[in-house]
Amino acid sequence: MSEIESLENIATKAVHRLRTETLVSGQPFMINVKGLPKNQCYLEFPDHTIQLVTFEKEKSDFVVVENLSSKDRERLRKSIGL
Repeated sequence: MSEIESLENIATKAVHRLRTETLVSGQPFMINVKGLPKNQCYLEFPDHTIQLVTFEKEKSDFVVVENLSSKDRERLRKSIGL
């Protein structure tokens, strides 16, 4: 395993741990995915729901674009290795 692969592995484990800790604490976890517009991301909630959201600067808050179906949630999790 190269040094870069080793560092990627460490970083991935750290993000997975942070995700678990965040969800267990009752807070949503932000998931950024390449290909989404720069002001959009997914928010995963402790109840396992995921929303596609847009950050609106004027409101200093997220606005829900879409609540993902269970099928779409599983597809997203699989595509990003969760």
